[in-house]
Amino acid sequence: MRKMLAAVSRVLSGVAQKPASRVLVASRNFANDATFEIKKCDLHRLEEGPPVTTVLTREDGLKYYRMMQTVRRMELKADQLYKQKIIRGFCHLCDGQEACCVGLEAGINPTDHLITAYRAHGFTFTRGLSVREILAELTGRRGGCGKGKGGSMHMYAKNFYGGNGIVGAQVPLGAGIALACKYNGKDEVCLTLYGDGAANQGQIFEAYNMAALWKLPCVFICENNRYGMGTSVERAAASTDYYKRGDFIPGLRVDGMDILCVREATRFAAAYCRSGKGPILMELQTYRYHGHSMSDPGVSYRTREEIQEVRSKSDPIMLLKDRMVNSNLASVEELKEIDVEVRKEIEDAAQFATADPEPPLEVRGANQWIKFKSIS
Repeated sequence: MRKMLAAVSRVLSGVAQKPASRVLVASRNFANDATFEIKKCDLHRLEEGPPVTTVLTREDGLKYYRMMQTVRRMELKADQLYKQKIIRGFCHLCDGQEACCVGLEAGINPTDHLITAYRAHGFTFTRGLSVREILAELTGRRGGCGKGKGGSMHMYAKNFYGGNGIVGAQVPLGAGIALACKYNGKDEVCLTLYGDGAANQGQIFEAYNMAALWKLPCVFICENNRYGMGTSVERAAASTDYYKRGDFIPGLRVDGMDILCVREATRFAAAYCRSGKGPILMELQTYRYHGHSMSDPGVSYRTREEIQEVRSKSDPIMLLKDRMVNSNLASVEELKEIDVEVRKEIEDAAQFATADPEPPLEVRGANQWIKFKSIS
């Protein structure tokens, strides 16, 4: 009897030490999954497209929520560090577009490939690098994913080829990666991303042509956030139906603010490429909350009211949160706990990114054997 009472006492004391919210979450019976209706994609040269309903498991929902919150908080921390002049140079943030990077990753395999433009922090994270490595790269420290030598636009990971600073230049590279996938006989695809501002580049149409001729497993993806730098799509393109711009290449237009829409469309597009039919084009209709870069306040060519309206009606994190709570996949308290954990992770990463030493001085010259020293 004494042993039994002691055991009960230990259990009760352990419960008492846990936060009340954790005990509440542990005792609540959540649904394992839920079915949701999603927006139908607009199609080009396709008889049928992605499904209009999808199943979200509790496990996946919590994972997507944490990942999107991490990307959001990481970008807001980068904004803060830039304004403190700890991050220098170019810095393009993707807050508002979290459903794109997380949804695309959810629709492919880790062995698949991805290449994108310079708004790359979110993709760098979803492809497997840590927040610590990303922020340290932004601050130019040794612990960065490029040892502090690449910066915002030049980050790489396994099966992730950047982060490319020249507008549109990554699109032919993506077609080349898809060629390698086909040449090696692996059941892999390459997601090749570019923005609406790059969509009128001639090299993109050349890449379309080669990919179609050679039936390459390439998913061309236009992240249409409505503004190329400070120019709206209506002022930049005679046709803003970017999903049709491949002409002979099939295409689909996707709600890029809904992670479930992005996930299902990506699965559909990847399966299309794996079947040997050749390339396909996706347009993700999304929105960035920040300006084009940190030097752009983002309100000279659009109103603050417009930004606020998107935040209040179409925010990707809010949409997922509402779905999960309303379908008993998670509780508000549980998601708040995730928010707290993510904030702590970001703060810890920022501490590392400001304390880690800078890389040593390297001077390149005609004679690589000459050693130089820093006199600072």
